Amino acid sequence: MVTTTALEEELRRLAGSVPDPELPVLTLEELGVLRAVHAHGTDTVEVELTPTYTGCPAIEAMSLDIERVLHAHGVRDVVVRTVLAPAWSTDDITDEGRRKLREFGIAPPRRHREASGPVAVRLGPTRTAAEAPHPEDEPVRCPHCASSATELLSRFSSTACKALRRCLDCREPFDHFKEL
Repeated sequence: MVTTTALEEELRRLAGSVPDPELPVLTLEELGVLRAVHAHGTDTVEVELTPTYTGCPAIEAMSLDIERVLHAHGVRDVVVRTVLAPAWSTDDITDEGRRKLREFGIAPPRRHREASGPVAVRLGPTRTAAEAPHPEDEPVRCPHCASSATELLSRFSSTACKALRRCLDCREPFDHFKEL
């Protein structure tokens, strides 16, 4: 007999293995958007997903892909719920996800400091000396050569969550997954 915990772990592994529709190099587990999987018996499952931002158009594709994978493994009823709290943060991306982003040529987001609560958002280029360091003050490392000598070319790239940067050492352009 399979325990509910073991069943939920297996269902989470299956749901978490679904590739992100916008960044297929990452799974939903690695992206950190899969929050929970609850089994109600052996043929009904509830999955909780948190979008990377409210209104993210990829959440529908994620839900359909999760349903498809779980149906293929014998789950009759699948309900995917969007959960907005706690909000997703780029800190939710796993270490494996960050490694895969780098290997794919995308600079992973910098981690926020050990702060709890809201994430500071910089609205202008200046700040007072008394303010805490901001993640944007840390250099973005080139995913190709690891140089910290990079420049911003555009605040937006192929998706709204990425910026376009260029390495000043190897001269290669690259996407940077912005911090949230």
